[in-house]
Amino acid sequence: MGDPALDRLLKRDRAIVAVCLIVMTVLAWLYLLSLARSMGAANMPVNGAGTMEGMPGMEDMPGMDMPGMDMSGMQTSDAAQAGWNTDNTALVVAMWFVMMVGMMLPSAAPMILLYARVGRHAGAKGTPFAATGVFCAGYLAVWFLFSLAATLAQWILEQALLITPMMDSASPFLSGALLITAGLYQWTPLKSTCLGKCRAPAAFLQAAGGFRRDATGAFLMGMRHGAYCVGCCWPLMLLLFVGGVMNILWIAVIAIFVLAEKLLPGGDRMGRAAGVVLIAAGAWLMLRSTGAE
Repeated sequence: MGDPALDRLLKRDRAIVAVCLIVMTVLAWLYLLSLARSMGAANMPVNGAGTMEGMPGMEDMPGMDMPGMDMSGMQTSDAAQAGWNTDNTALVVAMWFVMMVGMMLPSAAPMILLYARVGRHAGAKGTPFAATGVFCAGYLAVWFLFSLAATLAQWILEQALLITPMMDSASPFLSGALLITAGLYQWTPLKSTCLGKCRAPAAFLQAAGGFRRDATGAFLMGMRHGAYCVGCCWPLMLLLFVGGVMNILWIAVIAIFVLAEKLLPGGDRMGRAAGVVLIAAGAWLMLRSTGAE
């Protein structure tokens, strides 16, 4: 027998999505606020003991000053390169991944809840699905791969001196190019297709031929849904380099926009309108930088 109370709860998808948004946003903010505070402290001058006047461990983040070293005679690229080792690269990947979880998992809540509800009903009929966590793990695995790509992009931009130690753009031209790219992408057929799959979980399910009962199939289906999500949002994630990867307000604005675009009525039209704004802002930045030169 099913649990009527649980069934009623699962039907309240919008309320649950709102709770997920609040919880995940708060968790992401707590993590990012702590990390941003640590990175800010790591940029403080070296004290008399030759250590950084901040939280331990963060001074070794790529782009941050290294403990016990005189950075005054080093070029920015040398300092950035000194911070990129195996341990610190793993820390940057983890930073990106946790950020993506906090930003993207709330908008995936309707699909995950749909899987849980259908799976529970299938279990009641004696034909259970793989655990919901398997599907969710597949979704998050795609964002982990994106985090690897974002870390590589960060490394490339640092070596080219196009971003600052606080991981925001040091070039108005780069900022303009990223804004225009994101704005144009909002109008592409690929964006429309991916957004449509994210906005309509039932349509995604129907096109995929239904949920998979085995663990491997459930994981791969989660990855498939995650791939549509990345296809929908990757240019928006690159805008973190414009406003600052550690700019808490900027992260929140992008996360809320992504959620609204996927869940609100008319979100697709809102996304195209935002694309126009992004293109205009990017063009203005490029024109201003050209005039300044």
